[in-house]
Amino acid sequence: ADVTGGVNPYLWRASLDTLESLPVSEADPFGGLIVYDWHSFEETPEERIKATVYILDTRLRADGVKVSVFRQERANGEWVDAGVSVDTGIQLENKILERARALKVAEIG
Repeated sequence: ADVTGGVNPYLWRASLDTLESLPVSEADPFGGLIVYDWHSFEETPEERIKATVYILDTRLRADGVKVSVFRQERANGEWVDAGVSVDTGIQLENKILERARALKVAEIG
């Protein structure tokens, strides 16, 4: 039995590295879930984003990670849901995969 359990460690680490600018509100390495809280960036104070990362596999696979991104804009002092480009999640998934592969290569040497 695999006592370490959980998800692919490279995808996990790469997800945390890639989205390090967002605050983590929940992280479950066994379920493969990282929930990020809302965050506004200095250059865009009138919008904020949050994300959820699902790591779906113990192996380092292209379809092993899924990122959902949510965005809100400030309107009359209230945060309202705003659209997110479909590409945004895919771009983040690709960055995570690139980072995960780099981490794996670095470890194997």
